[in-house]
Amino acid sequence: MIRTVQNELEMIRNRGLLRSTRLVSGRQAARVICNGLDVLMLCSNNYLGLADHPALAAASMKAIEQYGTSSGASRLVSGTMELHERLEQAVATFKKSETALIFNSGHAANTGIIPALVGRGDVVFSDRLNHASIIDGILLSRARLVRYPHNDVHALARLMDEHSAGRCLIVSDGVFSMDGDIAPLKELAALKRSHGALLMIDDAHGCGVLGEQGRGSAELLGVGDEVDIQMGTFGKALGSFGAYAAVSAELRDLLINRARSFIFSTSLPPSVLAASQAAVEIVQAEEGDQLRERLHANTRFFRDSLVAAGFSIPDGTTQIVPLIIGPTDTTMQFSEALLAEGLFAQGIRPPTVPEGTSRLRFTLMATHIRSDLAAAVECICTVGRRLGVV
Repeated sequence: MIRTVQNELEMIRNRGLLRSTRLVSGRQAARVICNGLDVLMLCSNNYLGLADHPALAAASMKAIEQYGTSSGASRLVSGTMELHERLEQAVATFKKSETALIFNSGHAANTGIIPALVGRGDVVFSDRLNHASIIDGILLSRARLVRYPHNDVHALARLMDEHSAGRCLIVSDGVFSMDGDIAPLKELAALKRSHGALLMIDDAHGCGVLGEQGRGSAELLGVGDEVDIQMGTFGKALGSFGAYAAVSAELRDLLINRARSFIFSTSLPPSVLAASQAAVEIVQAEEGDQLRERLHANTRFFRDSLVAAGFSIPDGTTQIVPLIIGPTDTTMQFSEALLAEGLFAQGIRPPTVPEGTSRLRFTLMATHIRSDLAAAVECICTVGRRLGVV
């Protein structure tokens, strides 16, 4: 039988995996209007609450007035605008790297960077829980993919001894987006040195949040100088859009010449570039310190409250708090029930997470109010008891 689009959608629906979007009216903030309901946002990556920050909005509007609404083409066609260069300099200073290169999104960065670094005859060692965009980048590169068990550096060491290649690349999330745990970067850096490999970290969920100055997981663990490629995004804690690679000047030149997502895409527009630079400045200032302190305090309160209530919450310290449920249907019932009660928390299902580990992925924000979080925990407990989850 020929597989039609209708057949395929029916297969997805029957497995309980059919996805649809929800309409959010107004700004992305701690509280939003979702499908017409006033709800507490507990599933946004807007960790520092910068997505509606007046400084970002002002910078964006000023850039439109001065530079217009588009960059016109790829930077290799119509040129690099001043704002591209300023933002890259700001990122390099922030990340303490030699230089940086801007990409249009985290997915564009990973699918551009990895194939630019490795190809046939090379090998990439990838954590089993790495983000889908990392896997996409590896598959596009046609290098050999060797997956190692999650955060298992001893298994990785054995695998690196077994698999030799022209060029070796170790790639890992800094903060894992669905589990909220942090990669063992010191150990990964040691393996990189001993095997002459390159080390790439996707720090989309660590940038702006972790480390004394918000530089991310590499700063937190003291290995910034040993990570060859620090990829991060502007669309999460930094409240804007796009991504960057903090790299050496030599690697930047290679990416400009080999990264297809950079070469063949119209570059980010002035409004986005200016907002991103304003965010980079904020996270390094006293305001950034205060936002991180509030975020970490909210995270501790929320996580500790759920654990005290008897929920299955993996160990962790980051703003990503997964409530592991298991069955997909129960997870989605939980999510729908919470939305009806005024809490917006998405159910996460396969293939985003492994079979049998469906979960509610709660994410905390610096702009959450403690009383709202306390009420949210009470609501989660009530719904959880009703569904037999706790």
